[in-house]
Amino acid sequence: MARRPSAREMEAAAAGSVPAALPQAPRSEPLRMLRRRGLDPSPAPPDLPLPPEAGEALRGAFAARLRHYAFRLFLRGAILARRGFSPGEATRYVDARTARGYAEELVSWGLARRLPGGRYRLHHRARSFGGTLEWWLARELRERLGLEVDTGVRSGARGVGGDLDVVAAAEGKLLYLEAKSSPPKHIAPAEIRAFLRRVRAVRPDVALFVVDTALRLSDKVLPMFADALQRAGAPAPRPHRVLRETWGLGPHLYVVNAREDLVENVCRAVAEGIRALAPEVPGLPVSGGGGAPAERTKERRRRPARAAPGDRRRG
Repeated sequence: MARRPSAREMEAAAAGSVPAALPQAPRSEPLRMLRRRGLDPSPAPPDLPLPPEAGEALRGAFAARLRHYAFRLFLRGAILARRGFSPGEATRYVDARTARGYAEELVSWGLARRLPGGRYRLHHRARSFGGTLEWWLARELRERLGLEVDTGVRSGARGVGGDLDVVAAAEGKLLYLEAKSSPPKHIAPAEIRAFLRRVRAVRPDVALFVVDTALRLSDKVLPMFADALQRAGAPAPRPHRVLRETWGLGPHLYVVNAREDLVENVCRAVAEGIRALAPEVPGLPVSGGGGAPAERTKERRRRPARAAPGDRRRG
């Protein structure tokens, strides 16, 4: 049996050790907030169909065009077409004339080139549309709400895979957005569970699950969240509609889609989440998001989730 070192030997060994170099604080507040949570965040370069040297004029024009849902559908298909595409092949939801206009706009920006037979190919191939969606959401949050943001961040949490798509700092609060570019039918329960594991590891003040689709989330996505939360031991959530297809699953967790305006919906969910974290003032009425009285907001939260009237499309 090996001899245990004496107290004098242990103290001498400790005295002779050299302190490790202290790690520098991360460059941005969202990353610093993750570090304060005991994590080791590392952001990755954005995966974009833009050249790294693209100037602000091009980035601004590209971001402005991404505000159009039709362009996002078109670009998603163009990115997936590795060998090139005709305008009609990029997406079936945009007419050929509009799609050709988008393709020519990409050519004019130097992001695509013409091929024989009326086809096109992107110059800078992204792996998927996901990186573009994350970059654009982060840019819009920075410009509209003045948030400090990072994208594609590895949290460093043990046993938790996947990136934090968008992390933002606002009023001393940490926001985390998961961005999905697929329609609801392509979202699997495993993705919901992985998102919730990241939420538990990171412990953001407000978390958003953002799906870039005009389709309903109440048919498939909300039930998957209810099932995943219950399997994790949480009580069954009582979803309340914030607006359109933006749903709250409590004061810290929101599910958002792109009906009418994706970024407007995201901003509304962020506002609801931040307001929910504020302390109530005794004796004073508290307004819910959009100016609704607190009593009316509570009443809406008691109602079960219902599909939007007149919407028959399913994910």
